[in-house]
Amino acid sequence: MENDIHKIYHNSIGIAFQWKFPEQKKKPKKVQLVFRDMGFYLSLVEIKEFYNCIYATKQLETDVCCREDCDKRGIMIKSPSDKVSLAVNETELLQLEDLLKGTLFQLELNDYLNHLCKN
Repeated sequence: MENDIHKIYHNSIGIAFQWKFPEQKKKPKKVQLVFRDMGFYLSLVEIKEFYNCIYATKQLETDVCCREDCDKRGIMIKSPSDKVSLAVNETELLQLEDLLKGTLFQLELNDYLNHLCKN
């Protein structure tokens, strides 16, 4: 499977990658984002939207972690799909934020470098 994907970013909660399609000369536009036991197939706009949902949730949940309940998944995050919300704990919230932020950074850096190299 390692040969079938182009890894963009990963951390302890998940991975972001694009599938390699040999018949396509252009890179695929969507990113496969996998964490815990879920996978999302998202465009750049959807990844940004997902990141914004996580960032907004994080701002609202300033004191989410009680000493006894840190492992409970009591934080709800909206996803880019209106039909899907995720329940996470504080640690997962921070790791998911990192996964999305790292993915966005790498995608935008790659886009910038590809654009720069064409000029």
